[in-house]
Amino acid sequence: MLYHIYETQRSLMEPFTDFAQAAAKLFSNPMSPFSESPLAQRMSAGYELLYRLGKDYEKPAFEIHSVDVDGVGVAVHERIEMDKPFCELRRFKRFSDDTATLTKLKTQPVVLIVAPLSGHYATLLRDTVRTMLKDHKVYITDWKNARLVPLADGEFHLDDYVNYVQEFIRHLQGIYGNCHVISVCQPTVPVLAAVSLMASRGETTPLTMTMMGGPIDARKSPTSVNNLATNRSFEWFENNVIYRVPENFPGAGRRVYPGFLQYTGFVAMNPDRHASSHYDYFKDLIKGDDASVEAHRKFYDEYNAVLDMDADYYLETIQTVFQDYKLVHGTWDVRSPDGKIERVRPQDITTTALFTVEGELDDISGSGQTEAAHDLCSGIVRKEQRHLEAKGAGHYGIFSGRRWREVVYPQVRAFILEHEKPQAKIAVPVTETPDDNPPQRTAAAAAAAAATKAVAPVPKAAAKPLVKPVATAAVKTPVKAAAKTPIKPTAKAPAAVATRWVAPAPAATTSKPTGAAAPADVSVATPAKTTVTAAASARTRRNAVRKA
Repeated sequence: MLYHIYETQRSLMEPFTDFAQAAAKLFSNPMSPFSESPLAQRMSAGYELLYRLGKDYEKPAFEIHSVDVDGVGVAVHERIEMDKPFCELRRFKRFSDDTATLTKLKTQPVVLIVAPLSGHYATLLRDTVRTMLKDHKVYITDWKNARLVPLADGEFHLDDYVNYVQEFIRHLQGIYGNCHVISVCQPTVPVLAAVSLMASRGETTPLTMTMMGGPIDARKSPTSVNNLATNRSFEWFENNVIYRVPENFPGAGRRVYPGFLQYTGFVAMNPDRHASSHYDYFKDLIKGDDASVEAHRKFYDEYNAVLDMDADYYLETIQTVFQDYKLVHGTWDVRSPDGKIERVRPQDITTTALFTVEGELDDISGSGQTEAAHDLCSGIVRKEQRHLEAKGAGHYGIFSGRRWREVVYPQVRAFILEHEKPQAKIAVPVTETPDDNPPQRTAAAAAAAAATKAVAPVPKAAAKPLVKPVATAAVKTPVKAAAKTPIKPTAKAPAAVATRWVAPAPAATTSKPTGAAAPADVSVATPAKTTVTAAASARTRRNAVRKA
């Protein structure tokens, strides 16, 4: 019933908010006679504030159209990679016509960012995505508003969340061979469960897990969010915060935890701060401080846009994470898509490196809650585990803003690069589609290449850059990472895979290079005979240089 009352009130307020918006423009427009009044600026600011407080906030757009990669502008195209009933896997595909930049983009690590499903849209991580696009291929989980999901699509449980994450990881592994996973806030728990289940089955797990500000163990340093969940019973939540979606939405009749209740909870945590922020906005409008005004609008356009969560998912999260602590007690069972019940065992994870990040001033996930993942993941060797406490950072500061970009991100980038596999760094011909999927060299293909020493001809477009006897931009990052943590080549993946093979000097072109075959984008000129006259030898050397 409360949801219906809220929607009725919002509908009644809509004409007044539209009037407030029109009045604000009327008093601020220099061509309007009302703008000549001494109080015009104050009247316009007052109406603008009333409009902002009463308007309905829709889902924002990411609006990431380009990023800067080492001084080169790279275009970004946003597209849906997978479409599930309650979530879209969204990819930010990058394009460039600069050869060196293009080659570098192709060899960068693949990252799946799992956004929180806790009231706000995935666009809350806009700054996270924009920053990571400089050095990574980025995918993100874009969760849907439950009130827009028809009842015919079924319910959504916490188990479904875990299964979604596993499906997305497998999808990226099928394309690239493997990936890295970053979870922010709420999804740290289901992501850890998803990777644990994959490890228990013997599946390939992600190369790294980066967990930021999440309630892995909500018993530690409890915050107001934790206290609310523990001071109320499961039945209280079910009877007081769960409502059915009104008839004017596609998901009419679905049981949800409404976004407006979650938003009310957010504001109630710091009411004085929000009141002060709106008052400052009013004063900035009067002063004409356009920069501060625009910053306020951008923040609250994001902060005020909230979504509904399916009731089953919300209630199960409250019970599993904040009341029964099933993850840390080792009692959490997850139902797979085929109906099989599986126990979540983080100790089974052995091949995935772990990095946890916490904010010193985090008032949502207290100190130590995220770091607790290290004790649970006892199967990961200590040298593959890392923890960071960002000094002076609150909850949002660890994934957005200056501290994220200057303190947290450099360490996250270095951690991912340190554990990137050589297979993901194979240089590819620059004639392929920008930022496309790199070719994956299977063990059989590598063995066959080594046995036959087959060398593919070099494409004409790639011939010119390959004459330089130095590493190109595509391999600068891998070489730097290798200096910190050398990667020992195996018989099936020789060292030539990790870096570009450089053609030998002309005097050594009388025979093919020993060891593994050269990469597919390198052509080696070999004379037909090893015994030649001095003149023929000179001509051969000149031809070899030209062909290289």
